[in-house]
Amino acid sequence: MTHDFERSIDGRVVLDSSDISRALTRLAHEIVERTHGAQNLTIMGIPTRGAALAQRIAAKIAEIQGSPVAIGALDVTMYRDDLRMRPARALQPTKIPSEGIEGRLVILVDDVLFSGRTIRAALDALSEHGRPEAVQLAVLVDRGHRELPIRADYVGKNLPTSQQEVIQVKLVEYDGSDEVTIERAK
Repeated sequence: MTHDFERSIDGRVVLDSSDISRALTRLAHEIVERTHGAQNLTIMGIPTRGAALAQRIAAKIAEIQGSPVAIGALDVTMYRDDLRMRPARALQPTKIPSEGIEGRLVILVDDVLFSGRTIRAALDALSEHGRPEAVQLAVLVDRGHRELPIRADYVGKNLPTSQQEVIQVKLVEYDGSDEVTIERAK
């Protein structure tokens, strides 16, 4: 199966469900390795698709470690600096695990890293709930074009794009199938 960039320009699939599964398994193994066994770890997904990806990564880490991982969700909508420039969106629930985040290693999970503004908002939102020991970032796709000095610690796939392209992440939890496509912006 070919997954090259040129094949994907017209909105075709660049990652299918097996590619996504492999990327998430690799991310889970990297997290366990770099965190020396995933002790004191809390995984926080950024809704919508980041929360589903966080659930999957946490399940894979639990499988590797043989014990559950603290997991939550962090809505960043009200912390965004571009609220006035985007269409209104319903707030998603923020769920802090019973262990909290104070003094823990928190890994934020999102589907696509682009400008960095969502992650900046997530850092602001996270500070409302405590002071983690450290914060790291895991993303399924890094497409480049950063506007802020933010980088991911764990990346499923680097997909260089132009500003005229859009990455679409579809997950079975919301869309009925798992795939990532690159499309020309309309």
